Amino acid sequence: MSGRFDRRVAVITGGASGIGRGIALRFAADGAEVVIADVNQATGAETRDAAAAAGLTGVTFVHADVSDEPSVVDLIAQTLRRFGRLDCVVNNAGIGGAFGSVMQTSVEDWDATFAVLVRGVFLGIKHGARAMVERGTAGSIVNVASVAAFSGGAAPIAYSSAKAAVVNMTRAAAVELARHRIRVNGVCPGAIKTPLLERGLPEQSDEILKSLQPWPDAGSVDDVAGAAAYLASDDAAFVTGAMLVIDGGMLAAGPPLAARMNAWRASGGDPAAGAGMDHGSTGVAASRRSGERQP
Repeated sequence: MSGRFDRRVAVITGGASGIGRGIALRFAADGAEVVIADVNQATGAETRDAAAAAGLTGVTFVHADVSDEPSVVDLIAQTLRRFGRLDCVVNNAGIGGAFGSVMQTSVEDWDATFAVLVRGVFLGIKHGARAMVERGTAGSIVNVASVAAFSGGAAPIAYSSAKAAVVNMTRAAAVELARHRIRVNGVCPGAIKTPLLERGLPEQSDEILKSLQPWPDAGSVDDVAGAAAYLASDDAAFVTGAMLVIDGGMLAAGPPLAARMNAWRASGGDPAAGAGMDHGSTGVAASRRSGERQP
């Protein structure tokens, strides 16, 4: 299939579900050879099979843990062995991470959150850029951050802090890698319907998500995938160091958003009741504590 990414090779971390799956399928539909990297082998196989059923034959799956450097090195090496090149890395892999009061958050949960959300992006940039530079390939890196990076209270403190780190890492890497013609940009989704966000919400999750933003429709993974495809494409050839917000006007709403977020928490939608660790779609069950203060 030909398209805007014809014959280009893209690695999508966390591509087995949610936003990552949407990005992987969009890139494949636009003609890219897509390597889905994910720690969850079951959902990785599901996504690969779903792509094949849709006639998108250029999608493969590699088991990888983005928090582990040897695993990321192997991911890039496998991609190069199979395709001989690398044109794009989308650093999307994520987890909900540590939740609860800062006074109850354990160091172990904090570090595990940053290992995936921050170290994972760093390693994707590091080894993706190395592969591009060594082969003299102009390329694109897209990092998935969040609107939680820009304000307090939109997400648990560990998640918000980690995503803020991704925003500035994106800008710093864009400055360094520009001389190699490698563009580095990011997307900042708002309330997007994904398994990660919907878990634990009542059946009327659409209405709850829409209440958090001015735009009348709930955000979808396709909205984020379209933005990532733009940033990775030649249409954005002069765009680097940019953070593209996809949130239905959530940030623009300003103070009213805080009231809606508080109402959402009161409805039981906030996982910060108690404290613990949300491992997202990795297949590992969430852990939860209640009330105890961590050392």
